[in-house]
Amino acid sequence: MLNNSIKFFIDNKFIAWLLLLFFVCWGIITSPFDIGIDTLPRDPVSVDAIPNLGENQQIIFTQWSGRSPQDVEDQITYPLTSSILGIAGVKSVRSNSMFGFSSIYIIFDEKVDFYWSRSRILEKLNTLPPNLLPTGVKPSLGPDATGLGQIFWYTLEGRDVNGNPTGGWDLHELRTIQDFYVRQGLTAARGVAEVASIGGFVQEYQIDVKPDKMRIYDISLPEIMQAVKQSNVDVGAQTLEINLVEYYVRGLGSIKSIEDIENTVIKTIQNVPLRIKDIAHVSLGPAERRGVLDKSGVEAVGGVVVGSYGANPNEVIQNVKEKIIAITPGLPKKTLADGRQSQITLVPFYDRSILIQETLGTLKEALQLEILITILVVLLLLFNLRASVLVAGSLPVAVLMCFIAMRYWEVEANILALSGIVIAVGTMVDMGIVLTENMLTHLMKAPNKETISTSITKATKEVAPAIITALATTIVSFLPVFTMVAEEGKLFRPLAFTKTFALIASLVVSILILPSIAVQLFSIDSKNKQKSIFYSVSLILFSSLLLFYEYPILAFIGIIVGIFNLGKSIIHQGYLTLYDKIQNYCYVLILGFLLARIWMPLGVNHSLFSNFFFVVIIVSFLYGLVSLIIEYYELILGFLLDLRFLFLGLIGVVLLLGFQSFRHIGQEFMPSLDEGSFLLMPTTTPHAGMQQNVNNLRMLDKAVAALPEIDEVVGKAGRVDSALDPAPMSMYENIIQYKTEYKTDEKGKRLRFKKDSNGNFLLAIGGFISPEEAVEKGLSEKDLIIDPKGSYFRQWRDHIKSADDIWDEIVKSTTIPGLTSAPKLQPIQTRLLMLQTGLRSPFGIKVKGADLQSIEQFGLSLEQQIKNIEGVRSTTVFAEKNIGKPYLLIELERDKLNQYGLSVASVQNQLQAAIGGSKLSSTIEGRERYNIRLRYPREWITSPNDLNKILVSTPHDLKIPLGDLVTIKYEKGPQAIKSEDGFLVGYVVYDKEENFSEMEVVRNVQTHLKKQIEVGNLVLPEGLNYSFTGTYEQQVRANNSLSLIIPLALAIIFLLLYFQFRSVVTSLMVFFGILVSFSGGFILIWLYGQPWFLNFDFFGIAIRDLFQIKTINLSVAVWVGFLALFGIATDDGVLVGTFLKDSFQQRKPQTINEIRTAVIQGGKRRVKAAMMTTTTTLLALLPILTSTGRGADLMVPMALPTFGGMAFQVVTLFIVPILYALWKESQLKNEIK
Repeated sequence: MLNNSIKFFIDNKFIAWLLLLFFVCWGIITSPFDIGIDTLPRDPVSVDAIPNLGENQQIIFTQWSGRSPQDVEDQITYPLTSSILGIAGVKSVRSNSMFGFSSIYIIFDEKVDFYWSRSRILEKLNTLPPNLLPTGVKPSLGPDATGLGQIFWYTLEGRDVNGNPTGGWDLHELRTIQDFYVRQGLTAARGVAEVASIGGFVQEYQIDVKPDKMRIYDISLPEIMQAVKQSNVDVGAQTLEINLVEYYVRGLGSIKSIEDIENTVIKTIQNVPLRIKDIAHVSLGPAERRGVLDKSGVEAVGGVVVGSYGANPNEVIQNVKEKIIAITPGLPKKTLADGRQSQITLVPFYDRSILIQETLGTLKEALQLEILITILVVLLLLFNLRASVLVAGSLPVAVLMCFIAMRYWEVEANILALSGIVIAVGTMVDMGIVLTENMLTHLMKAPNKETISTSITKATKEVAPAIITALATTIVSFLPVFTMVAEEGKLFRPLAFTKTFALIASLVVSILILPSIAVQLFSIDSKNKQKSIFYSVSLILFSSLLLFYEYPILAFIGIIVGIFNLGKSIIHQGYLTLYDKIQNYCYVLILGFLLARIWMPLGVNHSLFSNFFFVVIIVSFLYGLVSLIIEYYELILGFLLDLRFLFLGLIGVVLLLGFQSFRHIGQEFMPSLDEGSFLLMPTTTPHAGMQQNVNNLRMLDKAVAALPEIDEVVGKAGRVDSALDPAPMSMYENIIQYKTEYKTDEKGKRLRFKKDSNGNFLLAIGGFISPEEAVEKGLSEKDLIIDPKGSYFRQWRDHIKSADDIWDEIVKSTTIPGLTSAPKLQPIQTRLLMLQTGLRSPFGIKVKGADLQSIEQFGLSLEQQIKNIEGVRSTTVFAEKNIGKPYLLIELERDKLNQYGLSVASVQNQLQAAIGGSKLSSTIEGRERYNIRLRYPREWITSPNDLNKILVSTPHDLKIPLGDLVTIKYEKGPQAIKSEDGFLVGYVVYDKEENFSEMEVVRNVQTHLKKQIEVGNLVLPEGLNYSFTGTYEQQVRANNSLSLIIPLALAIIFLLLYFQFRSVVTSLMVFFGILVSFSGGFILIWLYGQPWFLNFDFFGIAIRDLFQIKTINLSVAVWVGFLALFGIATDDGVLVGTFLKDSFQQRKPQTINEIRTAVIQGGKRRVKAAMMTTTTTLLALLPILTSTGRGADLMVPMALPTFGGMAFQVVTLFIVPILYALWKESQLKNEIK
């Protein structure tokens, strides 16, 4: 069937071209990259920056205004938690009881459907037992979003027609616009789960009673409450028909203004109405708030957009931006005192799509470079441009086909999934290289009368089975990965899917489509001058058209190829061989130039010529080395066959070094993705009041905003109005956007600016400024003169070399008394951590027990112990201090209540109204809604003793001071109460020092604490237990999974090898090469952690900096690289083994010399293709290893194992033949005996 399929497509080339066009167009439609072809519709695969590692969880959010965390825990959180634990599929329940609300996180098994779990919770909430919760309390289900749902943050600001800030808007005005206009408009965007507000002041009508007037007029709080409620009523009186006309009848009596409340009659005294305004002051004022937003030291109003579960974040953000454009013209505007017109404008300060696009940009550039490198390598080793185009062209087609599968298998395109494609380039192009190289061999050796179609058919059929076997080995080895669950499953499964899709796509392209195109491409007769001239001119004209579609590189290549082919048609036949060599070398130089122009390995500070020279040196070195191996392969293999035991001993040393390297490499769960922003999360003491928190937040933002490298900082204290944010007021979250190292345009392209002869930048308004001063003043591109031949503008000060240095500056500038230090965090990373573990740090210790006081005390003891442990950054160690919030306990004396005929409920209602204020009703003013609140004036209560003066009305119209009825006490209580599965929990967080791995630090802490408990220096109270949490938990789970997955994958590979060769010995030989590759990966990772490795300069360039050489720990990203290495390592071994087997079957050697000859000839068949694959892979990975773009933090650890493994993989071309020769020689000796 395979041979028939190959022949069908070769015979029906139109079908092959049609199929190719179909896959390309469909792939462009589903591609996450915007290729810029507007004529095709867009249905892209879902895109995000990183995999959503959030657990399968739902949130139950319950508000109980004014209630302390202890009341919320006892009467809401604990009863609900106990009821929910019985729901099917629930894995764990975590909760957080805060002031005025309860958040319960129900974590389900990964197999449970997201929306099924929501329906089960709603069913449970609707069937709760009566009186389980306090009267009037209604729990609600949180938005249908994940932990990474917060995708877009913005502020509301007044801007003029030029987009410049104007101010002129009060905070309450901005909050009203946000709550009643902007929020509804953005919620309507497709894919949005909710839009939550933060900052500013929510307006309400406030009735501040005057106690003295109440005493004079003998008015009680209940009477005022009743009067207000009865004066805010609308009714519908059905319909009225008059003169055959039907009228709708409305009775209007709702409150619309302050005057309506002031004129409300409480009662009549001697026929004189007593109104609200006689005994109270009515005003529009700010409601109590539990969240504040600050932008660069100024209070602001904003919102956060939360994407729905399963929605494409990038698409949702684009939908939101379209909504913003639609609603902006209708937002309020006003004319300021200076005559300027100020329009309310939505200004983003956190936009996930920017990170997504930057990450995709890094991946897109890597794919472009790989295509160029593939053409370059094949051209150098085969000296055939057509073959180069065939092999390189199969790569983008396979990637586009992969996107089709990802779209309809609902595999998200994140950096791990797409990086799996990037680093698997070797496996993907290997099939094309093997097939094309075999085609050229058959074409060269074909008889005169044999057609090109016949030769290519034979070549394809000859290697197709071996290619399919090697491919099947790689794909089947990934089968165990599909069974992984939890966080490691979310990391690995998308990679397994994408790589499988890509390999299958590569197989389809290589076996079915590529041969058909090869027939036509190799059939172009260069000897027919008229046809050749026609093709050349057509190519030049077509390429020129590409210039109008913004494809300059493709146009340039097409024009150059057309010109050379045109010259070939004109030149004399005697000079064709020399012309071909010159032509191919020119192609190589042009491709090298394009490669240098896109890659810029030495950085933009160095000239294009310097970068081109560096690329030429690297390519020349690899080309020279590879050419030597190909040219002298027979001699080298023959020499090693003579010294086979010494060679195998050296290989054994490599395996031992690989094993020792593996043992000495640190471990971590996942390298942090550079998100281009920081999240500063310090905390203050629990007793800090609202104004103190506002002041602290303002100081933090001002301190950070003063740094020249900072673009924008927006701080938040407390929580947004969403179930997804349970933060207390004492926790600050400052989102810090820092500037790119070099000034860029909107598309991320670096800009050049004009300088004078002294190196100063010229100003647009005239004059000049030094680079240092320009950085300090934070000049924009409008302040300078853009010059394509000028210099790049570095926006960081000279001593700032990396984002880590910026963080160090932030830490120094935010050392404020009363605030804790904060670990280095980023927005996405922190959201995942907090929703998975409740921590705001990658490291933490969870203390469980039944007593908050004991938990806190033990946590403080742990804090003191951890600070001095090696690898722990002492300034980041912090034990949660929840028992520190001041409580005023007003204890009612029941005997005294009985004396005055008062009930507990009556006193409590009046107490609540007097102190916290009682919500009486709400007004309806168009789209806007405002509460009406009754309370004592805030200035009337300035100390706890003032509470005693509150008047309590009795049933007998007496006014009794509260002090006569209660005892007021002060004590410290919890600011928040956290629990897990019904047990109270507390946390101790810390961070690690640089150059220490996560697992190393955790093990140091574990060992130290265990020792201290054993010697009695640390006492673990009875009823308490502690465990390590944070990324450590994820790392342990990932290690457990990998300890099963890796051996299982290797076992499956071995079985497939056995089914291919039907020989355990041959399978072991091939398998041996895989182990050597793995050793190479481990050795390179270990070398990256050594300070002496590549510690030298090359033409003034530090090689360690160029290749970002630093300690790399074993992480999920690294293991992804090793899984990608499986394919290439297996391919080489399978094909070498297959060719050796064929060589022995053809020659049937009977002597030692004949065996060696058969071995050398079998290995020789694979050497050129293998070296092309190796060179392509190594060169293609070099741009990744030098990449500094967004996403490079994850791509470099993934690329390292493949790079190291491929560097050592070359010896497979010698190991397998030598082992094969030893085996056959031993068989021959046994037969002779």
